[in-house]
Amino acid sequence: MFISFEGIDGSGKSTQLVLLRDWLEERGHKTITVREPGATALSESIREILLSNRQSITPSAELLLFSAARVQLVEHIIAPALTEGRIVLCDRYVDSTTAYQGFGRQLTMADVAACNRLATQGVMPTVTLFIDVPYDQAQLRMQFHPAAGEPDRMERSGRAFFERVRTGYLDIAAQEPERCHVVDGLRERAEIHHDILNIVVPALVRCGLEKP
Repeated sequence: MFISFEGIDGSGKSTQLVLLRDWLEERGHKTITVREPGATALSESIREILLSNRQSITPSAELLLFSAARVQLVEHIIAPALTEGRIVLCDRYVDSTTAYQGFGRQLTMADVAACNRLATQGVMPTVTLFIDVPYDQAQLRMQFHPAAGEPDRMERSGRAFFERVRTGYLDIAAQEPERCHVVDGLRERAEIHHDILNIVVPALVRCGLEKP
């Protein structure tokens, strides 16, 4: 089973991923946690390039770099883990490219879709959780996060960009309601986690990983 977490920077998606991983492992499920871009040596190197404030990257080059990192992750980690019967938890996946490079950078959606098809190799999440938080609230959270540092290249993209990204996520969820679930990220962590379990547990049952 493959579960992806999505949201703009500062949405709290990474925190919720950890909470779900811990819950799953407490119930005896074998999990693997990965992030995008990252998790392989090549993908982590690409991550450094993409997030570096020293880099000037065109939108099209950005799209191709994210796609290169993803296909390496899919082929070397995600697909093998799914074959082994593990539950894969991914911090960002293909919907990030549609939202960030398609809606945010305003690249041609046909080009984005073509790159996504190649990069995913047909491997798609069973469940995608979009933790929805408005831009201003997300920025406030990032400022007061204990690990907060200088904003990276992507985080510096500005309000208009991130509002387009958020619109993109909502559009994806509207088009694929069976896979993509919008979760209100403005509440307490425990409440959000409870909502996520209400989405994930039925999916686990359908996959034969939990009893009805």
